[in-house]
Amino acid sequence: QLRLVESGGGSVQAGGSRTLSCTASIYDGSGYCMGWYRQGPGKEREGVAYIDTRTRGTFYGDSVKARFTIIRDTSENTVFLQMKSLKPEDTAMYYCAADPGPCNGQWFSWARHFGWGQGTQVSVSS
Repeated sequence: QLRLVESGGGSVQAGGSRTLSCTASIYDGSGYCMGWYRQGPGKEREGVAYIDTRTRGTFYGDSVKARFTIIRDTSENTVFLQMKSLKPEDTAMYYCAADPGPCNGQWFSWARHFGWGQGTQVSVSS
């Protein structure tokens, strides 16, 4: 069973930076399509960013482009979401998700994902 463990959440002032990490418990060499969703108070779940850990290809939601960067480490089972120029509207619970294999098509439109993390809270104060 795939487990995803997130860390890095916390409180930050507007304009600040924060880095989240997500580590998959299993890696068999096939790589992952791994990324982040978030859900703010009273808002629907939103796709933030994802990465194909084999090709390093990335995709970003419109609201975070040019401010967030998703990268993976050399082990290919850990990804980082580097967030800068944070805004109060970035306040949300951030969830990591992953699927074994490549990111085929628009990953945010997939009906389900193989693994989910427990979520990590990011709070941005003005």
